[in-house]
Amino acid sequence: MDNQRKKIKNIKGAFQDMLQNYNLDSRYTATIIQKSWEKLMGKPIATRTSKISLHNKKLKVTITSAPLKNELNMSKSKILELLEKEFGKGVIEEVVFI
Repeated sequence: MDNQRKKIKNIKGAFQDMLQNYNLDSRYTATIIQKSWEKLMGKPIATRTSKISLHNKKLKVTITSAPLKNELNMSKSKILELLEKEFGKGVIEEVVFI
């Protein structure tokens, strides 16, 4: 069983190295965030989200509702805490709602 865990860690490390070497790590993380967005933020917010992108640890979220965008802007610190809890500290340093 211990040998199997080593193989899994080696595969995980190789995958992370590949993402970094091809500059795909932020795209991969953005995709994971997109897949988790409804679970994290709820269906009403997810249905009003049209695009999510991540660049230089800045998460840009395009919201189709101006009142909702205003509400989310006032709750940035809570949303950032939620994202840090889910994805780890330092993955996302800023959230911008467009």
